[in-house]
Amino acid sequence: MSIKTICVYGAGALGGTIAAKLASRADNDFNVSVVARGAHLNAIRSNGLSLRQADAENPFNMRLTATDDPKTLPSQDLVITGLKGHQLTSAAEGIASLLKRDTRIVMILNGIPWWYFHRDTGSRHAELQFEELDPGGKLWRLIGPERVIGCVAYQGAEVVNPGEIQLSHNGRFILGEPSGEMSADLEVIAGALTGAGLNIMTTSEIRNEIWSKLMGNAAFNPISALTRALMTDILADPALMDMVSKIMNEVRAVGEALGARFDMSVEQRLEQSRHIGGVRTSMLQDLMGGKALEITPLVGMLVALGRLTAVPTPVSETILALVAQLDRENQRGN
Repeated sequence: MSIKTICVYGAGALGGTIAAKLASRADNDFNVSVVARGAHLNAIRSNGLSLRQADAENPFNMRLTATDDPKTLPSQDLVITGLKGHQLTSAAEGIASLLKRDTRIVMILNGIPWWYFHRDTGSRHAELQFEELDPGGKLWRLIGPERVIGCVAYQGAEVVNPGEIQLSHNGRFILGEPSGEMSADLEVIAGALTGAGLNIMTTSEIRNEIWSKLMGNAAFNPISALTRALMTDILADPALMDMVSKIMNEVRAVGEALGARFDMSVEQRLEQSRHIGGVRTSMLQDLMGGKALEITPLVGMLVALGRLTAVPTPVSETILALVAQLDRENQRGN
């Protein structure tokens, strides 16, 4: 695989971080473009994309091709999606327009992704598709799970103003093939991102990493949205932390029923969370911005997969009902 052209589709907090870093590579090997929209797009076009890293006094700014119409761009060697799970279906045609025969797609997604069961040998559900994640099989058909490189991101980031992204810490990104292969493509992509100053790890067990992160996302994201609490606020409240612990145990039980292995206990995961700091979760950021909430991949699929595996998820079912109602009310008000 040779990479010369890279499009970051969805240049929000995480996507924009990657785009800015790729464009800043000293060797300037890549033609980097972004697909964005609204005020964020206008700011990138006018002033460039600014990224303030956690340990930097001043942001750096990169000029790069930006559009809201992917069909104006040439086909790409690599596409990196920064969209949330509920945004992907509407973007399927646009993403597909960027693909050539051997284009790979790095999909940065929280929660259970639409391609989860592709070439999955550990769950007895290989190639199972879920309508909730991929209505009408549009992503499976137009993009194809065989193109996907899974990506689990541990990077606190926020668009603080249009065209401006702030990082809360120096995070990491974990990449893996759904098949578990340590492929040549995976090596080339990891090398390109590492060369841009990103902290990249590769794994042969990307599903384990998906479940490990879901332990936090399925608990902290909806609770933060329901309470408007920062991470530090949740961690300081014993009643909320009891709920967090119960949700994490449900995540672990469902994941293990599907063949996932967890490196951390719930107690260790909770202790790790105490180092995150006073940040707003991505779901709270979306709520405050009047955007649709990323509910299905984080909570809805936990409940659905609990039913598939006959694992009870009573706390998550309650949280799902509450946050879904919150989302409906939030959308009515915007």
